[in-house]
Amino acid sequence: MDSILELSGLSKVYPGGLKALDDVDLTIRKGEIFALLGPNGAGKTTLIGAVCGLVRPTSGTIRAFGHDMAGDWRKARSRIGLVPQELSTDMFEPVHRAVSYSRGLFGLAPDRERIEEILRSLSLWDKRDERIMALSGGMKRRVLIAKALAHEPDLLFLDEPTAGVDVELRKGMWAIIDEMRERGVTIILTTHYIEEAEMMADRVGIINRGKLLMVDEKEAMMKRLGRTEAHITLAKPLVGLPPEIGRFPVELEQGGTSLCYRGGDGTGLGKSEVADLTKALIAAGIDYTGIDTRESSLEEIFVSLLGEGEGAA
Repeated sequence: MDSILELSGLSKVYPGGLKALDDVDLTIRKGEIFALLGPNGAGKTTLIGAVCGLVRPTSGTIRAFGHDMAGDWRKARSRIGLVPQELSTDMFEPVHRAVSYSRGLFGLAPDRERIEEILRSLSLWDKRDERIMALSGGMKRRVLIAKALAHEPDLLFLDEPTAGVDVELRKGMWAIIDEMRERGVTIILTTHYIEEAEMMADRVGIINRGKLLMVDEKEAMMKRLGRTEAHITLAKPLVGLPPEIGRFPVELEQGGTSLCYRGGDGTGLGKSEVADLTKALIAAGIDYTGIDTRESSLEEIFVSLLGEGEGAA
């Protein structure tokens, strides 16, 4: 798959020594949804700002659509859209005028039909004549997306697009993002809601303290780093584990009435080992009344990686 954005050795050090980006290498593929995960202050917004021309990198290179952003940024910038995290926009302007003006900023001719299409897709057409200040928080965020789409970008940055938005509006935003991908827009998404990444992203990057800790296909990451956990309810309490059971990664819990398995490596080994464990229990004459098995979520992998990053810092 063709790449449309390439970051190489990208670093940003602010006065005082704060290193917001630390030698970041990243390639974004055409047509994908890429989720960039990290805690507050990890470097997500700085990375977006560097690509969008809002932050000047200390070192490294950025190439977008084959153009070097340091020397030929105008051609590339016209194909990039940004929906910022902050709800700062021209509050006194009517929705329709604000979105149309954003299109003109990039030198595009007025296109009433295109603006109407964008507003309708974001459920803003009925609000087109209202001032932005009169809209709800969720609707204001939709206006930001409309403004970013007005010049028909090929690459769209969404910086915390659902922050402060209720559950229903978040689901609506997910549908909008999915529609944009169907139109061929490449999307880079930063979010605190990891279920968004788990639901929508093709690939996931995890960043902390300016360092990109990992980038991988979402499914591959969960398969490689995931774990299996199983809780087995025993028919009778055990005082200790016989050797044939103790060879498994298990612990007695709840006064010996429950056996907890934690193991596997995300490749299916965990499920296979749990099956072997239940056979071993039966062979040892240990009866059980229930078993509850679950796999790691992307959130648990994310938290685990952040913990490893903190330890290495």
